[in-house]
Amino acid sequence: MSVSLHFEWLSQIDEIDAQHWNALLPSDYPFVQHAFLAALERSGAAAKNSGWLPQHLLLRRGKQLVAAMPLYLKTHSYGEYVFDWSWADAWQRSGLHYYPKLLCAIPFTPATGPRVLIAPGENVAA
Repeated sequence: MSVSLHFEWLSQIDEIDAQHWNALLPSDYPFVQHAFLAALERSGAAAKNSGWLPQHLLLRRGKQLVAAMPLYLKTHSYGEYVFDWSWADAWQRSGLHYYPKLLCAIPFTPATGPRVLIAPGENVAA
């Protein structure tokens, strides 16, 4: 019997147990650890008022957590270290809305590292 996959959105990292989130980490990379993301959110650095609305995505098979991704709904491009002002301007000049945008990044953290977290033993290609 196959159990279907389903997505779940979190409006804050504290909606998931830290152990469950951290069990997906491929290494000891600090910037996707639950405690780091929680500190950003609890301090207000990554919150609606700062333009970083948490929208973390979980993938579950039944009740089992299979994968996760830290995501933020952004109302501006400040604090990203990706300079997309020209894209935003082009969209606005075309009469379109560039914001809000969904961003997979770690707020105010100009460091490369994992963003898609997959449970050990899962088929990464799938």
